[in-house]
Amino acid sequence: MCAAVNTLYCVGRNYKLHAEELGNQVPAEPLIFLKPSHAAVPLDKKTIQLPQGSGQVHYEGELVLRIARDYVPGISVEELVDTMALGLDFTLRDIHNDLQKRGLPWTPAKGFRNAAPLSPYIAFPSKEELENTDFTVRKNGEEVQRGNVKNMIFSLQTIVDFIGTRYGLGKDDVIFTGTPAGVGPTLPGDTFELYWGDRLMGTCLIG
Repeated sequence: MCAAVNTLYCVGRNYKLHAEELGNQVPAEPLIFLKPSHAAVPLDKKTIQLPQGSGQVHYEGELVLRIARDYVPGISVEELVDTMALGLDFTLRDIHNDLQKRGLPWTPAKGFRNAAPLSPYIAFPSKEELENTDFTVRKNGEEVQRGNVKNMIFSLQTIVDFIGTRYGLGKDDVIFTGTPAGVGPTLPGDTFELYWGDRLMGTCLIG
C-alpha cells in the first residue's frame, strides 16, 4: 500500500527542454494541477493497469516531495519536507493535447486511477546531495529520462512557497515537481525502473 496521501499537487513544464519537446511555452510562474489521492499507487514490482483505448499513455518521471508539517510563510523547504520519493505522472497524451487546445481542466488526462505511482520514501537529502544526484527513469532496461533539481525552471523553494501561499500545504501532501525531457509512450508489457543516483527506488510492470 502507498503511504497516506492527502492532496497531490503536480508542477507542469518545470524543465525547459520538456516544455520545448511538447511544443509548449515555458511558464512565467509555476503551473500547478492536481491529481486525486486515489491516483497514487506503490511502485513495488507489481503490475499497474493503465487505461486502454484512450490514445497514447505517456510516462513522466519526477522527483516527489512529501510534506511533514503545515506551511507558514518564511519556512524553508528543508523544514517543511521530511522525505522524498520518485514517481511517474502517467498522462493520456491525446486527451491532454485536446484539453489544452480547448482550455479545459486536465483531470481526465491526468487524474485516472493508477496515474501517480510512487516509490518508497527516503530521507530528504541536503541541498548539496540534491544538486549532485540525478534521478533517472529506465524503460525496458534503457534510460529514457534523467533529471536534476539544478535544471528545474522553478526551484523547490519557489514551488513550496507558491503552492503554500495560494493553496496551502500540510502533513501528508505530496508534490510532483516536474518531469525532464524524454517523456514518451508506454504499452502493456513495458517495465519501468526509477533510480536516485545508483539506488533503485521502485519498479513496475504495465498491464
